[in-house]
Amino acid sequence: MLKHFRASFFVTILGLITAFIFGYYAQGHHLISGLDAAFLAFLLAILETAFSFDNAVVNASVLKNLTPKWQKCFLTWGMIVAVFGMRILFPLLIVSFSAWVDPWEATKIALFNHARYEEVVTAAHASIAGFGSAFLMLVGLSFFVKEEHSPIWISWIEKPLMALRVIPFISYILTFLIMAGFAFWFNQKDGYSFSVAALFGMAAYFLLEQFERFMGKPTPGKAGLATFIYLEFLDASFSFDGVIGAFAVTNDIVLIAIGLGIGAMFVRSMTVALVQGGHLSQYPYLEAGAFYAIVTLAFITALNVRIEVPEIISGLSGLVWIGGSLVYSMIENRRSLAK
Repeated sequence: MLKHFRASFFVTILGLITAFIFGYYAQGHHLISGLDAAFLAFLLAILETAFSFDNAVVNASVLKNLTPKWQKCFLTWGMIVAVFGMRILFPLLIVSFSAWVDPWEATKIALFNHARYEEVVTAAHASIAGFGSAFLMLVGLSFFVKEEHSPIWISWIEKPLMALRVIPFISYILTFLIMAGFAFWFNQKDGYSFSVAALFGMAAYFLLEQFERFMGKPTPGKAGLATFIYLEFLDASFSFDGVIGAFAVTNDIVLIAIGLGIGAMFVRSMTVALVQGGHLSQYPYLEAGAFYAIVTLAFITALNVRIEVPEIISGLSGLVWIGGSLVYSMIENRRSLAK
């Protein structure tokens, strides 16, 4: 099991050393500043890892269908996308579009005007939440309504949802209605930004679905590419709230990138460990628990636009679903052995 986390521990050590050096030189060559920067990066990494078990389980449910080559790709090249794409480039693009400045000016704001950087990114929260919650809602609902799945964990929820699969585009219809309900609840400005971004989130999921169908029957190369792209979008949707929530700890983009990057690496290691260790088949209700957690996270992400839901609640909600499904799996496994 530990062999899957060797790269993560290496990245952690390298990241904390980098954070220390950055803090040391950025704050006038003070040892305490370097230690403080390393601590903040470590705290962000702990929070990102602790609140991402559902992400790892869902990733594993998709990754298990890939060849070892594409699994390694997800751990390496996918990591570059996760850190530089979502933790650095994405916030900079938000600053660039929101503040109507060129990318270089946006970079200077992020590096040297932390208060302004936090203000701009936070102001774009409704749009970020709209895209992320709509995409995650489709991911979660599609698991329950697209096709029959087995075993069924909470029958009074899952059986009625599975019965709806005869309705074309039912997951999109349900997601649209839920997102519309949130948009009407928000004020006019946030509601407009949220609804437009939600439509883009739904469109992104639809295009990914069509791309996967276009790639044809599962072959190592074709299925790998389509699923890899889907996983990156899924990981991005999970990371939206993490990027916003990181401002509760620090508004320094370098420390946010290092801390969340370390967390992202551990999530990837957990994903591969679940796949290669065969834990998804060993605990059959774990996958359903992860998709319940996704739907819950989608609701919380949308709620955050109007009501500030503490990070601890969104994190614990995922742990409760994952933990509940894990315990139920263990109980059912024992019952099966006793028969």
